[in-house]
Amino acid sequence: MSDLSPDFHTQRYLSWKKLHLSRAKLKASSKTSALLSGFAMVAMVELQLSDKPEDRPAPVVMILFVIVTTLLVVVHMLALMISTCILPNLESVCTLDMINLVEESPHEKLHWYIETAWAFSTLFGLLLFLVEIGILCWMKFSGVAAWSATIILIPVLFLFLGFAAHFYISLISHKYKTTAAAFKELEEMEQKIKYHSMMDSRRHDMSEFDVV
Repeated sequence: MSDLSPDFHTQRYLSWKKLHLSRAKLKASSKTSALLSGFAMVAMVELQLSDKPEDRPAPVVMILFVIVTTLLVVVHMLALMISTCILPNLESVCTLDMINLVEESPHEKLHWYIETAWAFSTLFGLLLFLVEIGILCWMKFSGVAAWSATIILIPVLFLFLGFAAHFYISLISHKYKTTAAAFKELEEMEQKIKYHSMMDSRRHDMSEFDVV
């Protein structure tokens, strides 16, 4: 930051930290969404089915493939759209590297949009991507090969959900601890300020008494 000695406990500095965090989330969201949505489109276009009805996958599998692929593309496109619309406004403030201009950034007002893009890209989008892999295995293979892929993917899905839950719980706990520590420090600073102001007022009263 351009400020030489910023106060790390002011509202402006906290907003500046949120600005850079929102910027990083939108960048990661846009890259992930563009990559995975492109993969889903290629998988749908390049998928080739046999001309023989007996060699084609079951209709239920084909319907699931279409639904999951469409949801995957829609979720990632929504996250990409949010990132593309909001990110330039954040970049224009971050590139100036001036904390005094943090109020011009819309990251506080658009906080829920940023979190939605992040959740769609990293949580729902990746879950749909894993399901897409499993369905693709059933579309291309059958029997032991398809069941092997399903057996591998089921514990991976549970591990993914467990990691996501643990990550978000740890993140919330960390935010709570840092916020509580910041409030405690602010209270201590307030008490010190009150003490010094009280001592100054006493000194002022004593000086007036001495003059009299």
